[in-house]
Amino acid sequence: MKIRVLVVAIAMISLLGESACFAAEEAKVTGKAGLGVFSQYVSRGYEYSAHSIVFQPCLSIAYRGFSVSFWSNIDSYEHATQSFTPDRPGQKSFNETDLTLSYTYNLGKLELTGGYLYYATKYSPETEELYISVTYDTIAKPTLAIYRDITEFPGTYINLSFSQSWKVYREITLDLGGSVGYFAGDSDYWKTFESSTGGYTGEKYQAFHDGMVRVGFTVPILKNLAVQPVVQYWFPLSDKARRTVNGNSYNPAGKLDETFVTGVNLTYNF
Repeated sequence: MKIRVLVVAIAMISLLGESACFAAEEAKVTGKAGLGVFSQYVSRGYEYSAHSIVFQPCLSIAYRGFSVSFWSNIDSYEHATQSFTPDRPGQKSFNETDLTLSYTYNLGKLELTGGYLYYATKYSPETEELYISVTYDTIAKPTLAIYRDITEFPGTYINLSFSQSWKVYREITLDLGGSVGYFAGDSDYWKTFESSTGGYTGEKYQAFHDGMVRVGFTVPILKNLAVQPVVQYWFPLSDKARRTVNGNSYNPAGKLDETFVTGVNLTYNF
């Protein structure tokens, strides 16, 4: 009898030990560090740099679905654009740092994420957003994300994106992607330009906003290190997004142009 009890106890301890090991693996902290070098900084179709190289370091840490991420932009030689007023014209500037806090929950093939973004920008008032997104694990991995500015520039941005990768040689992959965005402004900041008044007194800007197509490659260098050359093509989705009135952008944040961006990402996963 004592031997049976001892055997059962040993078996239970063994199972508990295995469970503890599995739990430790599931609770593993993961992360990614990266550096992007690009010909231009474009976000949601808006041009935040011109005629200069930008450097974009990033770092993210994840644990049990929770993650924290930092992303920054360093402009090597600031020039004004229709959407960007330099804080240091003609000079190098570390002009933006973004903080993202998020939680991701997997439900079968659905990946649900909710989060908070803080934009620490030198060239415009700092602002904050809340967002939610859903990704479906199928071909092209469609992702629908909704962002809501809650401080300086109240408005809602909706983005539908797609991405797909294929192996082309050994571990090298061809990476294709694209997105379309819609924006609707809520505050008086988003009033559009009117020729009758010569100022931003019109209806609040809302439009099918930006589109983007991306082609790149992922080339592994070491086990967890990869280089990713990429080309992006940005374009306005509607006449409202590209419109000017008497030489002024209809959209108070600046009109959108057709823009090519080239660059390379270096990423390390841990």
